[in-house]
Amino acid sequence: MDRAALLGLSRLCALWAAVLALFPCGAQGNWMWLGIASFGVPEKLGCANLPLNSRQKELCKRKPYLLPSIREGARLGIQECRSQFRHERWNCLVAAAAPPGTSPLFGYELSSGTKETAFIYAVMAAGLVHSVTRSCSAGNMTECSCDTTLQNGGSASEGWHWGGCSDDVQYGMWFSRKFLDFPIRNTTAKESKVLLAMNLHNNEAGRQAVAKLMSLDCRCHGVSGSCAVKTCWKTMSSFEKIGHLLKDKYENSVQISDKIKRKMHRREKDQRKIPIRKDDLLYVNKSPNYCVEDKKLGIPGTQGRECNRTSEGADGCNLLCCGRGYNTHVVRHVERCECKFIWCCYVRCRRCESMTDVHTCK
Repeated sequence: MDRAALLGLSRLCALWAAVLALFPCGAQGNWMWLGIASFGVPEKLGCANLPLNSRQKELCKRKPYLLPSIREGARLGIQECRSQFRHERWNCLVAAAAPPGTSPLFGYELSSGTKETAFIYAVMAAGLVHSVTRSCSAGNMTECSCDTTLQNGGSASEGWHWGGCSDDVQYGMWFSRKFLDFPIRNTTAKESKVLLAMNLHNNEAGRQAVAKLMSLDCRCHGVSGSCAVKTCWKTMSSFEKIGHLLKDKYENSVQISDKIKRKMHRREKDQRKIPIRKDDLLYVNKSPNYCVEDKKLGIPGTQGRECNRTSEGADGCNLLCCGRGYNTHVVRHVERCECKFIWCCYVRCRRCESMTDVHTCK
């Protein structure tokens, strides 16, 4: 490695030392920074210089080959969060534009105990399960591969048997729990205990979403494609589909009491007999409306956001602009068009212009 590269690496390590000073090792969300492209390559920094708590660092040292999967899991979660909320008042904004460590990756929402907090923890835990499981199936690790419990058996009467490489989602879920979940007994403050219990539950809800959407794929075998026998295996759904399921859970999330005794229960007294399911998303505090900028909480507001004038949904100017109205301006687009190949040997194009109305919130 040349001198310039070594100098750059030392500066990056120093920067992340500052990150860890700003955010104590016990902060659960620090690992999410690994999913930001500007962070760099975690494998080159080494476990000791990553924004992980002590338990995560220990696991990282024992299983350094999982670092690419951890990074990919964080990237998947961040990308899907931004995709699912791209047209809403809260658009899953991350602090990637600022120097790493100057603020939590998801800002106020990471510790607010709101529905947004619930979605973040669920989608990030699901991303970690998905990436680790996919890496196992691809043969990138020695201690996991395909799901060996589904390699024999099947149904002879129905003409199919297990084969291929079923995704070992149980290993992905095990690692996600080991990496992300922290014992509640180590927390003393009442409010922190409720939020930690909530976050642990939402982590598990994210993992359950991956398991719930496992699908059965089969391939036919037989003379002239007759499908006399089928080989079947289980595979994970696309992460986009998992994101849609978690967004639906977000829309129907359950508010819980801010007091915890033996277990969590619903906030509304008349609903407390309704059990909380493992795949429910839970929140403690109601969300702000995200309409107006709040610098203290790091909420940017919706001023200047592009909206759809004809839409009745969340991306419509009426809802996104919170009733403040919108500005319209014309954007001129210039591009090459009607290109033709001229013998020999160049391409001739026309220069086309178009005008588009763009609406932004006041």
